Amino acid sequence: MNKTLPLVDNIHIPQMGFGTWALKDAKQATLHALQTGYRHLDTADYYHNHTEVGQAMKDSGLRREDIFLVTKLYGSTLASAKVGPAVDRFLKELGTDYIDLLLIHWLSGTPAEESLAAMEETRAAGKVRAIGVSNFEAEDMRAALATGLPVCNNQIEYNLEVRADDVAEFCLANNVTVTAYSPVKVGGRAKARKLVANLAEAYDSTPEQVTLAWLMAKGFIVIPRSNNPKHIDSNFRSLELTLKKEDVAALDASA
Repeated sequence: MNKTLPLVDNIHIPQMGFGTWALKDAKQATLHALQTGYRHLDTADYYHNHTEVGQAMKDSGLRREDIFLVTKLYGSTLASAKVGPAVDRFLKELGTDYIDLLLIHWLSGTPAEESLAAMEETRAAGKVRAIGVSNFEAEDMRAALATGLPVCNNQIEYNLEVRADDVAEFCLANNVTVTAYSPVKVGGRAKARKLVANLAEAYDSTPEQVTLAWLMAKGFIVIPRSNNPKHIDSNFRSLELTLKKEDVAALDASA
């Protein structure tokens, strides 16, 4: 069972998602993910794979309402006058009537409050169900929340190597969900790598499953990506793994 977390207005997001950045065959990998059981897809205009992701959704035979779809605005499309037309294009490319969660991908010259206000207009029009941001620092989040708009998610890199704890703690304290991208990266941290390997053996699991279970235990949404069907399946099975509190704490302290 893919646990969900509340976003806003009785909207819930599956805690386990499938990331689609830089996939060799986005359509086939996404289709396999849906067939495996993933019900949360993460894409972006910058990824240039809306059409492939949309086709995978169609080919899966699943009802649209059973898939939680996230995409992101980037660059010039963040200008107030460009947001609406960009969203219309996204809908056409994805072959859908609505986007579940629309994010600002990166701050890119246009003030966040301008972009968010335009994004809120698309939400009011029923084209988007929820709005959020990505790669926002704590100060950026304070400014975003100060708009009074329903910003409900911040997607950031968070893993055993990159730990933006100040951002994550601020978001969670302010009822903003945190999505961790690149979640299984451990990097060159020898202490963390050894601990993950030991825990994987103890739990009869993979290192990736341990890191994903750790993040989910902390209340994060995770969006692992892979081209390999076996890895897609294995990552999804991290939902079956529950780490002991002391092991979650040990991973927290391993940086």
